[in-house]
Amino acid sequence: MAVKTLLILQNPYIRPVITLNLLHPIKSVPIQTWKFNSEPVIRIGRSGDNDVILYSSVVSRYHVELYHHSQYWEIVNIGANGTYIDDQQIESEHVQNCVIIRLAMAGPKLQILLDGAEAITPSLRDIAAAQATSSNNHASSTVPTSPTLPTDVRPTVMSRK
Repeated sequence: MAVKTLLILQNPYIRPVITLNLLHPIKSVPIQTWKFNSEPVIRIGRSGDNDVILYSSVVSRYHVELYHHSQYWEIVNIGANGTYIDDQQIESEHVQNCVIIRLAMAGPKLQILLDGAEAITPSLRDIAAAQATSSNNHASSTVPTSPTLPTDVRPTVMSRK
């Protein structure tokens, strides 16, 4: 029985139970991903003993806990600065697939995917690959820039006084 359990846990074809994507603050694309298969509790916060460690001054040492119940996941806020879904502060909530939570009012955003679902937002790597393919196909076309990012690519030099 122990051998079967070990084989199941090492089987690369078994989808993870839950995936967490840290989203880029401006582009809302995944910049880091954590996958969990069988943990009953996933702890998120600034402290080094959490399952997901986020270094942000607005994230509490122990900010959020995700509990796996038999039929659903539950998110529980334990942080001082709150946890938000759709700009509404929550204390405890059932997790819906592809939900995006924000740790603190202006903190990092995490996308939660259940049962091995794919991300609804492309990663930065996917965007770069698409832009490279597009520029190879249309050598004379330019890649559009985001209105929120500076278009000036010259280095900024600060003088010493």
